[in-house]
Amino acid sequence: MKHLKIQGSAFALLPFFVFIFTFLGAGIVLNDFYALPSPVAVTLGIIVAFIIFKHSTEQKIDTLIQGCGNSQIITMCLIYLFSGAFAAVTQAMGAVDAVVNLGINNIDTEYFPLGIFLIASFLSTATGTSVGSIVALGPIAISLADKSGASMPLIAGSLLGGSMLGDNLSIISDTTIAATQSLGCEMRDKFKVNLFIALPASIITIVLLFYLGLNTEVNSVAMQKENYELIAILPYILVIVLSVTGVNVFTTLLIGILVAGVIGFAGNDFTLLDFTQKIYEGFLSMTDIFLFSMLTGGLAALVEKAGGIDYVLRKIKSKIKSKKSAQMGIGALVSITNLAIANNTVSIVITGAVAKEINDEYKLSPKKTAAILDIFCCIVQGILPYGAQVLLILNFAKGKLNVIELISNAWYIYILLLFTIIAIYSTTWDKRINKFLKV
Repeated sequence: MKHLKIQGSAFALLPFFVFIFTFLGAGIVLNDFYALPSPVAVTLGIIVAFIIFKHSTEQKIDTLIQGCGNSQIITMCLIYLFSGAFAAVTQAMGAVDAVVNLGINNIDTEYFPLGIFLIASFLSTATGTSVGSIVALGPIAISLADKSGASMPLIAGSLLGGSMLGDNLSIISDTTIAATQSLGCEMRDKFKVNLFIALPASIITIVLLFYLGLNTEVNSVAMQKENYELIAILPYILVIVLSVTGVNVFTTLLIGILVAGVIGFAGNDFTLLDFTQKIYEGFLSMTDIFLFSMLTGGLAALVEKAGGIDYVLRKIKSKIKSKKSAQMGIGALVSITNLAIANNTVSIVITGAVAKEINDEYKLSPKKTAAILDIFCCIVQGILPYGAQVLLILNFAKGKLNVIELISNAWYIYILLLFTIIAIYSTTWDKRINKFLKV
């Protein structure tokens, strides 16, 4: 490939480093990695690129616009909008509350860790957000641990692991959208490969949490039963089924939004005008990631034209000896990026172009590469002390839980890492994935 024949320029990476260190520095100084809007940070990188790169201003503007308007970037952004609308409408018609109440009303005290893990897994898979799942379940999980005397670290770790499981698998998750669009593969195919790795990890986690639950001293807790309607969960199930069966993602999300709207009308949860307003609220909720993805596409185009991408590829290629090490190299690259900026979706968007180049050069499976990108990001994000997920749970615990206790009990994340490494290095496992899923 032409990119690998060019020596490239380390200097051309400076705008990327300006963006990353601005974003990272603001997070450290303000003690909040989400205080500085990422689109503003990446805009600073673009300004630096315009200042230091050669070529005329007109040429740089053309390159920026072409990068922002890349078909995969625009497709990604439109999917973000539809996903935001679906999440807003389903929440307004009570779907999130229905999932939570369905689980809590049917969990025995000794199965709290397992129950929280399963509810968080389903909720984050259905809504596409680990943060949303933690926000919905965090206060409940901490309260259950407090009242029952059950292990708070274990329950909190189960919540963290389950939320990251769903975030990783969900077809409407930002990370899935970014990974599949970067690699140019279908979401359902990435889901199947991802599931083949995550399913055994989740089964072992379920068995482990079942055992730990039975062997933990707990008190009997009288919980207030909350009413819920099973039909409220239908849009989530419908979207999951449609996406797995291969229905176009835009069609899937549109059907999900309309079905949620009909259920909301029937249950008097909102009027037609409210429904349209919720859709727009969902659009607005994706403004940050929409703008960031578009602007990052423009910055990446500028850096690539100046030789920055070629330099990174040359350095990575010098360490790659086989397809397996290429896959681990991609996982390491996105993990290091995630460590720097504490945002899994942003990390995939930043490293997606390089991952695509490596994938094509070594003739890897785009579906498996997309799954590896997403999995490694979710693993790192799930155990990052300054990541949003960990910080939210610690905030709900109000000093009754420390970061080491939380991270050390997120069993699913470590088991997932083990199975991901096995999936990369085991030829037998690879053959079974290809045979079973025909990918």
